[in-house]
Amino acid sequence: MLVMIALGLYILMENRNPSSTIAYLLTLIFLPVIGVIIYLVFGQNYRKKRIFSRKLVRDNMLVTQWEQQNLRELKRLGEQGLFDLHPLLRISKMMMNTSSAVLTKQNEVDVLTNGNEAFPAFLEAMKNARHHIHIDMYILEEDDIGHTIIQLLINKAREGVEVRLSYDAVGSRLSKRTIRELTQNRVRVYPFMPVRFPALTSKINYRNHRKIIVVDGNIGFVGGMNLADRYTNTGKQEGFWRDTHARIKGEAVWSLQLQFMLTWRFVSGEELLGDAVYFPQSEISGNHLVQIVESGPDTPWSNIMKGIFMAISNARHYVLIQTPYFIPNEEVLRAIEGAALSGVQVKIMIPAKGDSRIAQAATYSYIRPMLEAGAEVFLYQLGMLHAKTLVIDGAMCCIGTANMDYRSFDLNFEINAFIYDVETSERLAKDFENDLAHCRQLDLTRWNKRRLRKRFSESLARIFAPLL
Repeated sequence: MLVMIALGLYILMENRNPSSTIAYLLTLIFLPVIGVIIYLVFGQNYRKKRIFSRKLVRDNMLVTQWEQQNLRELKRLGEQGLFDLHPLLRISKMMMNTSSAVLTKQNEVDVLTNGNEAFPAFLEAMKNARHHIHIDMYILEEDDIGHTIIQLLINKAREGVEVRLSYDAVGSRLSKRTIRELTQNRVRVYPFMPVRFPALTSKINYRNHRKIIVVDGNIGFVGGMNLADRYTNTGKQEGFWRDTHARIKGEAVWSLQLQFMLTWRFVSGEELLGDAVYFPQSEISGNHLVQIVESGPDTPWSNIMKGIFMAISNARHYVLIQTPYFIPNEEVLRAIEGAALSGVQVKIMIPAKGDSRIAQAATYSYIRPMLEAGAEVFLYQLGMLHAKTLVIDGAMCCIGTANMDYRSFDLNFEINAFIYDVETSERLAKDFENDLAHCRQLDLTRWNKRRLRKRFSESLARIFAPLL
């Protein structure tokens, strides 16, 4: 009993989001023993215990010079009135202040829809690598596509290409045999925060959910797809998986490289930041404005959440959201409601059948207030909608790894590309419209007539939303 009281007071004194605090306290009260375990496993606040050393990055001369150069360019654009002409660019100024996320100008961005577009692009870039391949991946399966990529990495390492692979120890289950084969062939491979007893209690919650590939410092990939057969849609796996990735060439690749190196230093101890060979000068003349924004328990702010909140709040015409889990925190929920109530067309697309029953139930608990505010909600019925995209007014969009839920906003390490570009935004909007052909639109009257038992289970799941 004394342990329960002490833990309850500790949770209260952490001054978390009230919803999260109440969820943990209720679990502790009604399920005392299980509640203690859940908090120890899922509840510790790493944001106050910085996992990575950000001073390392800010003190690095190469990165500091690059940031200062881009800050000067950002100031020049402001003096030219660009932020007045493109008000959504104000988001970039906010994220520069919260996360030192550099707004880059000279980029080319290609949207890769589903595995049939993404995996050939991944493989082509890696096959053409001349100096290095850096991969930071949540899930790497030992299936057909996984073995293809593993063998390619081994072949490139044999050619003399530097190959580094960081994988999440919970998301991926690489066998000792595979790891041994990789390391014996000069592929440097490390897990992110391995979960071993007793470390289980403090590390299972803070996972590296990022999906980054950087090749030779001049081409990068970021988005929702892991390296697994389920995304290939070849018929070998059950169900269709709908997802989106971005291929980026240009200055923004430096930002992806930087984030990989932070993770790599953490998992391996190897320092790469001081070597300019990993940051080649870009020869791309494209004009896509791209800002790579990272977020995680090691950052003082929920950077991606704040960017999404500000983007939706500044929408004037329409908002398009695709997410596999719609469990928004209070800030994002109010931003969406405010946009819809002010006459902005808001369309939200979620899977009709998700891969987690409790997360799906919690998601469904948010549908009624969205419909009441005037937002349109669509259930994607072709398969698992796994894309994490946002389009605002056809002028700005977001592609990344963060779901629209508490876990992505606060608990896991995530990374998103905020893209201020009409062409890319319109491409995502077109994909959204194409996906509507496989959706069922929800009606408020019919939604409210569902069985009481189902609505009750959804409301119960929502109580634990901050824990999902």
